[in-house]
Amino acid sequence: MYVPFESLPEESKIWIYQSNRKFTDEEFQRIELLLNDFLAQWTAHGHDLQASFELKYNRFIIIAVDTSVQAATGCSIDASVQFIQSLELEFGVDLLDKMNVTYKLGQHIAHKSLVDFKKMAKEKAVSGNTIVFNNLVNNIAEYKNSWEIPADESWHSRFF
Repeated sequence: MYVPFESLPEESKIWIYQSNRKFTDEEFQRIELLLNDFLAQWTAHGHDLQASFELKYNRFIIIAVDTSVQAATGCSIDASVQFIQSLELEFGVDLLDKMNVTYKLGQHIAHKSLVDFKKMAKEKAVSGNTIVFNNLVNNIAEYKNSWEIPADESWHSRFF
């Protein structure tokens, strides 16, 4: 069951999917409709999941579940991955590849392969002060505090 993102508790589980390209505004509107439909019927063992989403920077899909009501289970997580895979097919994007880095260059959002980002770090094209998106955060509290952070404060720090 869809609930407003702001109403979810801070310990709610989240999954962040980053696109290998920027979505158009029209694509993001379509994704919003598809997410609303998916979350309205998303269940775990026959129980509704209190879930929500945020769309950020025309590039990120953040899905959250209030685990204090009902946790997502293996089958429900599989259903969400299948949903994300359907978005990949419909929009011709990659949302599941974790071997990419998305970061800020001023107001611009850049996306590079992990190999290219490591090379850029070595060449000092990015630094420990570069704002990166730490998509490994686990809950809304971490999302709010540790998603957009300097590379030195994330797992990306190993490259500097």
